[in-house]
Amino acid sequence: MATPTFTGAGAKATTAAKLSKEVFSVEVNNHQLLKQAYEAYLANGRDNLAVVKTRGLVSGGGRKPWKQKGTGRARFGSTRNPIWRGGGIVFGPTGEENYTKKISTTSKRVALRQALSLANTSGKLIVLEKLTSKDGKTGEMAKLLSKVGVTRDALVVVDAKNAELVNATANLQNVILVTAMYLNVFDIMNADQIVITADALKIVEEWLKPVAKTTKEAK
Repeated sequence: MATPTFTGAGAKATTAAKLSKEVFSVEVNNHQLLKQAYEAYLANGRDNLAVVKTRGLVSGGGRKPWKQKGTGRARFGSTRNPIWRGGGIVFGPTGEENYTKKISTTSKRVALRQALSLANTSGKLIVLEKLTSKDGKTGEMAKLLSKVGVTRDALVVVDAKNAELVNATANLQNVILVTAMYLNVFDIMNADQIVITADALKIVEEWLKPVAKTTKEAK
């Protein structure tokens, strides 16, 4: 299946882009590694904001609510006791939790190859020979993306960002702009369409191509 290829003006290119089979045609036997990389991306971007007050942080409660004996009620030394309504929280988040999930570089690259292969099989990939924006106008970028067939949530992959490209895509709600070296499984899996420039394509293929084993490793 030929990959849709367009010029920088949005016209159909005369020659379709050739994708590396080692990166864009990998066999995906199961989605376990994709799931691992997806969850690691979410976990590593998680803000640790939840904090509760323990009995030592809750205000009040310095005075014994009633005397120890003679009332017929249970013994309590403080209203900050976790059993009481408005008391401290036991084993709650403190704001110091570490939710980071590590994934090896090799596994990450394999997961990226799998994600790109699934995107290629699904017909999500669109190659642009060049992507530029002279004035950083959102309208011009929207027209160009419409010409190349972008109708839903799109991931735009470029070799390098500049102020004009950032300004042109910033207000497009259905467009995410990333550089080739910051490509990740989360964005690829969530994109309905992936627009990648020819220069970015070369970077991705060079970055993700499998490393050839040495003679010693082969033995």
